[in-house]
Amino acid sequence: METPPVAHTVAANLPSVTPGGVRLLGAADVRRIAAELDLRPTKQRGQNFVIDGNTVRRIVRESGVGPDDVVVEVGPGLGSLTLALLEVADRVVAIEVDGVLAARLPATVAEFAGDRAHRCEVVHADALRVDGVPGPPPTALVANLPYNVSVPVLLHLLSVLPSLDKGLVMVQAEVADRLAAAPGSRTYGVPSVKAAWFADVRRAGAVGRNSSEKNPTLFRAPGSNFKSGTAIRNGEFCEPSRRRARS
Repeated sequence: METPPVAHTVAANLPSVTPGGVRLLGAADVRRIAAELDLRPTKQRGQNFVIDGNTVRRIVRESGVGPDDVVVEVGPGLGSLTLALLEVADRVVAIEVDGVLAARLPATVAEFAGDRAHRCEVVHADALRVDGVPGPPPTALVANLPYNVSVPVLLHLLSVLPSLDKGLVMVQAEVADRLAAAPGSRTYGVPSVKAAWFADVRRAGAVGRNSSEKNPTLFRAPGSNFKSGTAIRNGEFCEPSRRRARS
């Protein structure tokens, strides 16, 4: 019998850092929390942790998330991207399969997110098994996806969360190439076909090796579910094409 997802809501009366302010994790904070948990990223779960504040703010900026958005984040890890999302989004639902990380994240949010901490809810669950998220329908998917399940997780969430209208995920470069491949290209295949059913998928840019323990690539996925947003390709911004909603 499967264990149902467990949600941890960060209470609204937790202490603030600054009035309305969110403080991002620095390298020292990441090392401190990782040491506290005796944590090492595992290959089994494809874990990689973003350690650069400029990178997570860039991800959020390019995702197009705004103050009215309800964001789903998969694999929040230590909370670097979660905190950057809380700076701008109305609400963040963070889905984490690792029980140790899921239990620790509310304390991190309480310490760093100030009076926006109550806007975060942590769900301890496997993203491949969820069929919805608590609270209002989500409008955006923004995530640093585990590399070994990035394609199945992305396609599953697009299928079970029809309210999504924009998103940006971080994956390894070769995964982004497959998802964004056009018909006839060498990398075109089943993932390309399935992704195109839900959205217009395109590469959005690259993240340097010093920003993460892997070398992932950002890509933007607007389309039938993802209706609006801005993509970045080859270092230049471009408006994504739009696709009619499927009946």
